Amino acid sequence: MSVSGLDVQDVPEEWKVVSSSEHFRGRVITAVTDAVLMQGEEVVNRDYVIHPGSVAVVALDGQDRVLMIRQYRHPVRRLLWELPAGLRDVEGEPPHVGAARELAEEAGYRARTWHTLVDAFTSPGMTDERTRIFLARDLSPIPEGELDFVHRHEEVDMPVVWIPLSDAVRRALAGMIHNSQAVAGILAAYAASADAFASLRPADAPEA
Repeated sequence: MSVSGLDVQDVPEEWKVVSSSEHFRGRVITAVTDAVLMQGEEVVNRDYVIHPGSVAVVALDGQDRVLMIRQYRHPVRRLLWELPAGLRDVEGEPPHVGAARELAEEAGYRARTWHTLVDAFTSPGMTDERTRIFLARDLSPIPEGELDFVHRHEEVDMPVVWIPLSDAVRRALAGMIHNSQAVAGILAAYAASADAFASLRPADAPEA
């Protein structure tokens, strides 16, 4: 049914939870079931994962190339090309500060210019994970002596490549890049480049 006159903007809303049960609590995620009162007065169970949230970085150099890393992701049994990214797992840390830390740790770069690129819920039907993707420019490599991050587990063999932004868009649309943060960030950066990124929000823009 088409409805006219509605503002196409996500807004907070919370339906009544009759009961809630926790099934699993891990290092990062918690799995729960909520019994939710629907608008027709029916109570329905909804399973979902509680997640601390994440950040990601589209690092763009002076040649309009985007930095990408490759990482093994066990749930999908694939090596995925991704953006530097990580959890919001430092209490009180602003998202743009966490993003800068991830860019340094995973790729060995810092940036002078930061903007908020796009906000997204990664899979709102099954998790409350919220991600903020940043655009980072005016990049410079961090001298090796300043890097003290130790790569472990999936991060041990994580190559870094620079790919033209237009080629990254082509690969995302062709189904060659699957990571949701990477796809959203690449397409958003390409769209935002139309006005030379003038319409982007500041790095510390509030989250709605």
